[in-house]
Amino acid sequence: MLTRRIALLLVWTIAAPYVHATETDWPTYGNDPGSAKYADLDQLNANNVAKLRVAWQWQSPDNALVKADPKKTPWGFKSTPLKIGHMLYTSTSLGHVAAIDAATGKSIWVFDTRTYADGRPTNLGFNHRGVAYWSNNKGQSRIFMPTNNGYLWALDAETGEPLQGFGEAGRVDLTLGLGRAIERKHYSVISAPTVVADVVVVGSSILDGPKNKEMPPGHVRAFDPITGEQVWVFETIPQGQAYGSNTWENESWRYTGNANVWTGISADLELGYVYLPTGTPTNDWYGGHRLGDNLFAESLICVDARTGKRVWHFQMVHHGLWDYDLPAAPTLMNIVVNDKPIKAVAQVSKQGFVYVFDRVTGEPVWPIHETPVPQSTVPGERSSPTQPIPSKPAPFERQGMSESHLIDFSPELFTEAKAIMNQFQTGPLYTPPSIQGTLNLPGWGGGANWTGAAFDPQLQILYIPSQASPIAVKLKPGNPDETNFNYVRSRSVNRVRGPKGLPLIKPPYARVTAIDMGTGDHLWMTINGNGPRQKIIDMGLPDPGPLGAAWSGGPVLTKSLLLVSQADGQRNVLRAFNKLDGRIITEIDLPARPWGTPMTYMQDGKQFIVIASGEAQDAKLVALALP
Repeated sequence: MLTRRIALLLVWTIAAPYVHATETDWPTYGNDPGSAKYADLDQLNANNVAKLRVAWQWQSPDNALVKADPKKTPWGFKSTPLKIGHMLYTSTSLGHVAAIDAATGKSIWVFDTRTYADGRPTNLGFNHRGVAYWSNNKGQSRIFMPTNNGYLWALDAETGEPLQGFGEAGRVDLTLGLGRAIERKHYSVISAPTVVADVVVVGSSILDGPKNKEMPPGHVRAFDPITGEQVWVFETIPQGQAYGSNTWENESWRYTGNANVWTGISADLELGYVYLPTGTPTNDWYGGHRLGDNLFAESLICVDARTGKRVWHFQMVHHGLWDYDLPAAPTLMNIVVNDKPIKAVAQVSKQGFVYVFDRVTGEPVWPIHETPVPQSTVPGERSSPTQPIPSKPAPFERQGMSESHLIDFSPELFTEAKAIMNQFQTGPLYTPPSIQGTLNLPGWGGGANWTGAAFDPQLQILYIPSQASPIAVKLKPGNPDETNFNYVRSRSVNRVRGPKGLPLIKPPYARVTAIDMGTGDHLWMTINGNGPRQKIIDMGLPDPGPLGAAWSGGPVLTKSLLLVSQADGQRNVLRAFNKLDGRIITEIDLPARPWGTPMTYMQDGKQFIVIASGEAQDAKLVALALP
């Protein structure tokens, strides 16, 4: 059956080609505009991948700034570089943009946006994940850098100089044009833009822990790549009489914010569509001031990139109360299901679901059922009576909290874990926050997160790194001298530890799941990393084997391998997996903690793997290659 589907897929691909990157470059954040993170390279394979060595290291210019002023210390170096021709292009956590020789790692140019001059950005602080590249048939090429302090820069790709005809002196102020006055300290951009239909599409990161219900809206905008003029805006919180505004009761669309696209955006260049994965509206845990389903929050929205008009949408979470933002760019794929070719889009989620749609029409590939869920007991809150649950694929992570999930390496540990759990309300997925405190599994980190998934177009397999860590959400009345929310999250409770400093739940704590996208069936699941394995052994208990590290890094696929980076206890590794069965082929030690999603390319006949790594005064790109 698989052989037949692959044969049909080859015909489908020839009949309806999908735009992929060249064999040697990595021109967008996910390599192709559909965020597959796949490169058709095979110089590295199961027989030689263990021989990978550090070929070069590029030191971030942030390091000197952090050394001079530790207040500028960023949260890890996360940027995935682009590779076009002989050059890599990357952003840094503090807002530098650099062009680097792809063979040697030597800097060609560095431009400083001076993002740090406006102080610590919102949410995770100094934190950035990439840039976008644009060129035309007139020989013009540009790098687009959206910054933590809310600007969009256009730089000459050859020289790094700001392009004076773009906005004002090479930059556009992103806090303007949203229909409301915006405080810069609440508004940021951390992810790479997307270039499609000759516009640059930009999302935003908006303060997640606001004191008041009035916040910037997460509207998505497109800009002219030559002039910087705003071409269109898509209102993720519909205004006035626009479609969807009736899902915001009492005209709460007037002041509610967020519902933003803080992660990546995918595009179909042939259709001219962009696919926007949105987050939770203000605030993440209480919605008594924004009753209703709250379109287009926590939705996947297909938008015509030429006009900004909505083509279709699907809301994954109605009236969100769990911080279940859509965390990663959706993956565009051509698949064959029941002998039918489908142009599909798959969205991974923090909840552990994969939602799969026809990307032209928005029709689910497999049924998605509105399912009754537990209801809120918080005064003034009105949670949605149902939530949409995919029939296929099955969840790739555990969902909901019960005794069956508790750590059980020994009866004593289980008993202690049960006592901890019993302090809180528990229940299935979508059990709402409460005044007592509710345990959510997955927590706000997922499930899947911003590193997303990778897709093999030949095998029709989707690979998803994920993690499992419960959190507790406890609400308390808001102090009217401090906030206009009726209820706010108690900051004394979030991540919940288990007995003896171990996790509350049983392993695996991180895994990689492979899903056949022709059938929707899981093919395999592999535990990713050792995690607290040694701690269990040191307690005199039997060796439990690999348990999964606390965080699964990003995936990259080649013709022959699945590669996932990870910080595993005291080890920093790049792990190579067999794509068909999940077997670990080898682990390559890295010189610093990997933070960014890896990328790969060919230069001068050699295949490189590059990973943004390190933090504080040791941020760097690490390039691996065969000796």
